[in-house]
Amino acid sequence: MGKKLLLLFLLVTFSAQSQVKIEQNDLFSEAIRLNVKKYTRNSQMAYAYRDFERAEFLYDSLINNVIKGSYLDNFEVRKLSGRKIELYKFKKPTFLITYSSWCVPAEGEIPSLNRIAKKYSKQVDFVVLFWDNRTNAKKASRKYSRKVNIVYVDETENTNNHIVERMKHSLGLPTSFLIDKEKRIKAVGRGATQVYTQDSQISPQESIYKYFLNGVSTLTTLKDEDRVLLNSLESSGILGQSD
Repeated sequence: MGKKLLLLFLLVTFSAQSQVKIEQNDLFSEAIRLNVKKYTRNSQMAYAYRDFERAEFLYDSLINNVIKGSYLDNFEVRKLSGRKIELYKFKKPTFLITYSSWCVPAEGEIPSLNRIAKKYSKQVDFVVLFWDNRTNAKKASRKYSRKVNIVYVDETENTNNHIVERMKHSLGLPTSFLIDKEKRIKAVGRGATQVYTQDSQISPQESIYKYFLNGVSTLTTLKDEDRVLLNSLESSGILGQSD
């Protein structure tokens, strides 16, 4: 009996020690709170003077120096059934795409995501988060594979408002987050809608598939055929590099 209790104690202790302790200052929402006013002011000034290069630099600086390395907040979302779940319920590395029903997906975006999710859903949780009500989220979800987890946040419910404001309104839509198993943000991208305009030497479908492969490669090992494909295409630079 004593040996069993000792073993149980050791297992519990090891489990507790193996979990990453996330401090308040390490959270995404806190990192944004401390920096977003200065970023917004400088960004608006850059756009006012039509200095788009400066605006792009400011955005990249916010991503690379503030957001990357922070930990995603564990806020509540709803499944399409209406049931509430916490975002930390997704235990695998997570490819999170934040969206709204009024956003128009890029050509080939949903089929490419479905194709990727079918291949890698055992290694990665693919989550599309709609900032919208249930009706609109259900309507927008119809073309997605079952391998893609569709959730939504209805802002009228007034829950987690500070997180919603900082996650949605500071970065815009759509935005992609690459999150490891410990909920640390590895990279952030502006979504597949901008891929083709920045990489017009290949087809839209190839551009977007490459975009998703870039993201997945940050979270898990690619299959041989995808690794060869990705290496054969020039790096797009759309999604920030991981650490």
